[in-house]
Amino acid sequence: MPDATSVPRPMSGPDRGAENGTRARVARLILEQGPITASSLGERLGLTPAAIRRHLDNLTSEGMVEARDARPVGGRRRRGRPARVFAITEAGRDAFVHAYDDLASSALRFLAETAGPEAVGEFAQRQVADLERRYRPLLDAVPPEQRVRLLAEALSNDGYAATAGRAPAPGGGDQLCQHHCPVAHVAAEFPQLCEAEIEAFSRLLGTPVRRLATIAHGDGVCTTHVTPRGDGASGGDGTPATNAARQGAGGSEHHKDV
Repeated sequence: MPDATSVPRPMSGPDRGAENGTRARVARLILEQGPITASSLGERLGLTPAAIRRHLDNLTSEGMVEARDARPVGGRRRRGRPARVFAITEAGRDAFVHAYDDLASSALRFLAETAGPEAVGEFAQRQVADLERRYRPLLDAVPPEQRVRLLAEALSNDGYAATAGRAPAPGGGDQLCQHHCPVAHVAAEFPQLCEAEIEAFSRLLGTPVRRLATIAHGDGVCTTHVTPRGDGASGGDGTPATNAARQGAGGSEHHKDV
């Protein structure tokens, strides 16, 4: 499991020590909460406007983050210059990825070739079994309505930068977003890892869940819709969402978390 608080490797130049550490905090906050404005970053990190601009300029020049126009709230654009927000780039996300991705992919490829695809699925189930065993006592100790939030906290402690909030889709329910996936590159080749994880979420929460978007598929965030308890709506079997559903949830700008 990677250390999600590690300093992104692409950072270079003469800045070191506290300066480099602060820049890493800026990058991580953008990873977790982006797209986000410079003023919000400064407020959350206690930095002056000049300091936050310096870090953002450096991160942008290194290709770690990108600036874009904020989407208008409610579809209505206000007068004047549109607000600018900062989002993590693919290179920035890669800076948080564990260095053993290639080794893990090679090992799973060898397992699939020698023991068959079923062995990869069994391996994935065994991996999430440990996660499920650790999370189970925590979630069972709280009321059902608090479990999605607690699951997000537990995932964040394990490096997934997760958040939870009410689902924007019709029908209600909750939305679990994982802004970082330590195994995204491996899961892109072996979707069994994502499938096993979503099945574990359903068991832990005691209700059907549906994966709407994944970083492994190129989306900005891994997004999971949690069906309200007692609602047996279709699509709660953990199977991948349709392309239309993924497009509606794939970009990090579509996620409103608490």
